[in-house]
Amino acid sequence: MFKLRYGYFVAGIITGLVVLFQFIGTLTDRTLKITHCDVGQGDASYIRFPDGKDMVVDGGPNDAVVTCLSKHMPFYDRHIDIVLLTHPQKDHMQGLLTVLDRYDVGVFIRSDVENATEGFEKLLAVVSDNHIPIKFVTSGDRITIGNAVITVLWPSADQIARMKPLIASETGVSGQVLGVSNGELNDGSIVFWLRYGNFDEVFSGDADTHVEKNYVGMPLSVDGIEVLKVPHHGSKTGMSESYLSWLKPQLGVISVGKNSYGHPADTILNMLEHAGVTTKRTDQAGDVQIVSDGKEWNVTSTKP
Repeated sequence: MFKLRYGYFVAGIITGLVVLFQFIGTLTDRTLKITHCDVGQGDASYIRFPDGKDMVVDGGPNDAVVTCLSKHMPFYDRHIDIVLLTHPQKDHMQGLLTVLDRYDVGVFIRSDVENATEGFEKLLAVVSDNHIPIKFVTSGDRITIGNAVITVLWPSADQIARMKPLIASETGVSGQVLGVSNGELNDGSIVFWLRYGNFDEVFSGDADTHVEKNYVGMPLSVDGIEVLKVPHHGSKTGMSESYLSWLKPQLGVISVGKNSYGHPADTILNMLEHAGVTTKRTDQAGDVQIVSDGKEWNVTSTKP
């Protein structure tokens, strides 16, 4: 009996030490970690900043985002500082319902674009019920997290104002707002630039060539970025050559799954290849993680 209890005691100490070392490791690891989650045909990313704060960008079309978070968040962490929804479409927002249910969230960030689908109304209700403050952002807004800075490139306040009548015009005879079309919602998608030291990534949501002329050429204070989250799952209307020439990315990450839309389009894949951009697709590579200390950076994936 003594030996059995002693064995449990030793196992408990070992487990405790493992937990302690993992915890200390997260405190001393001052790198930026960006994980583009494999959630199928949708978008979801997890960012852990060097100061320990974190952020979820979109939630994908299902609960797969939670599996991704369980792999890349410290197991003891049940708090997410920022959840950002680029725009209210199911393939970007559905998984956030589960995220908000399982984690405490500090702030919910979105553009002031509405879509009166049942899913979006439920998401807003969960945000309200959990007393999570909402921050609306437009181009020019900046969010500082430790030594990392997020700059919102799109949508502009004028774009949001242009979209309001479109939403109102979709009101049905019963007075229920039906929501604008997918293409119009994409026009209000949040595009932002994340900078940490000399590392830069642009997250593009589903904003595409309809609106890119409004921010392509905007000075980013860099001659080429390291990573581009390729717009709209690699849709053929996702970006132009001017867009790619403006950003000059070294790596393009395409969040995509099995679909009937033709994503990613051959024209986009060829455009990236001809520009010398390395491409990672979540449907082929699984979760794609970029790690940077602000000087150097590397990329790994769960399916190399």
